[in-house]
Amino acid sequence: MTAPDFKARRSLVAATGSALLLGACGFHLRGVRDLPFATVFINASPYAEMTAQIRRAINAQSTTRVTDELKDADAVIDITENRVEKVILSLNSAGRVREYQLRQRFGFKVRSPKGEEIAPVSTIEVRRDITSNDVEVLAKQEEEQLLYAEMQGDVVQQLLRRLQAIKKKPA
Repeated sequence: MTAPDFKARRSLVAATGSALLLGACGFHLRGVRDLPFATVFINASPYAEMTAQIRRAINAQSTTRVTDELKDADAVIDITENRVEKVILSLNSAGRVREYQLRQRFGFKVRSPKGEEIAPVSTIEVRRDITSNDVEVLAKQEEEQLLYAEMQGDVVQQLLRRLQAIKKKPA
């Protein structure tokens, strides 16, 4: 066996072993989510970044479609709250901020277009800690923006999991 054949065979064995290990631990790709309704209307400002991200996630990760008209929807997602805040956690000996906590609180409920409650008001809270540094102000601002974007993505994924867990009521 030549050296290139040996390297190719070793790569194949390593890839197969990795796939088997990932399969054995229960890992699987996220795939398509089965939401309990075919169409949904998002009752929030269509121009808000969060609304756009929820719309994209539902359309991309499920068979459910987001409609632009309330009358075409099987369910309505009412966004009751989307608050982002930055709280001081600790100060250094000079009285300057050492740590912040970034928080996002997102509230929603699901109802039928006629107003019948499908899922009661539910809240998703996400928090991240960030250190402060007076020397690297621009880098810390960039890190803060990245953390906010990551938090928003986490909220959207938690929202989809909660929507997926809703049980359809018998007709």
